Parts: sequence; C-alpha cells; structure tokens
Amino acid sequence: MNIIYWLIIFIVLLIIEIATVSLVSIWFCLGCLGAMAAGFFGCDLLAQIGVFAVVSGVSLFAAIPLKKKVKASVKPTNVNSLVGRETCVLEDIDNLKEQGSIKLNDVIWTARSSNGEAIPKGTKVVINEIKGVKAFVSEIK
Repeated sequence: MNIIYWLIIFIVLLIIEIATVSLVSIWFCLGCLGAMAAGFFGCDLLAQIGVFAVVSGVSLFAAIPLKKKVKASVKPTNVNSLVGRETCVLEDIDNLKEQGSIKLNDVIWTARSSNGEAIPKGTKVVINEIKGVKAFVSEIK
C-alpha cells in the first residue's frame, strides 16, 4: 500500500516540476522512485523514508556541478547582452529629476546614472545594468 502513496507523491511532485520548469522538485521525484523500489522489495515505512531522503539528497548534490557547468556555458541574450556596451548620452542624465536617455541599436532607452551623479548630453557611457526598461550607466573616463 505504501507504494501507491509514494506513486501519488511522485505524480504531485512531477506536476510541480512541469509547472515550474526550474528543477525544483525533480530530486524528490527521484527519491520517491527509490522509496517505491524499497517498498516493492518489502522494506518498512521507516526504511522507505530513509531511502527517499538519501536518494533525494544524493541526486540534488550530484547535480550541483552539472548545474554550474550548464549555467557557465549560457551566453547572455536579449537585454543582458547589452551590459558592457558603450554609447553616448542622448539627453542629460539626472537621477533626481528622473530624466535621461541613451540610444543603443536604434532604440532609445531611459537611462539613470549608476552612481547617482549627473551625466551631461554627449558623454560616452557604459551600460552597467538593465532593470526593467531603464539602463543604468556610468561615465567612461
């Protein structure tokens, strides 16, 4: 009977994993499979819970190096690829007045100074960060 409970937990966790798409509960799905196997071979509930915990923990920690490797190989795309690019200020940047803009790739961006200092029109700047629709820039000296 415990095998059916583990199967139900497995299905619920699998649905959560499919809904989140960020490897949140896949480790516990693997733990459920291990616990189901332990139940199939006649282990009691305490042993099944132990197998669940061990398999879940081992699979989680075994995947950390893989996750780091995959994350390191991902190239920035879209907006994140603009960070580090240089451009000129189109309109004076003044964080207190909430004004300023830059033009990059024929697109005009609302710009703010990363350090809070005003940056005059025509100054060369580098994009440090993008938050929403605002580019945070600093002057190139």
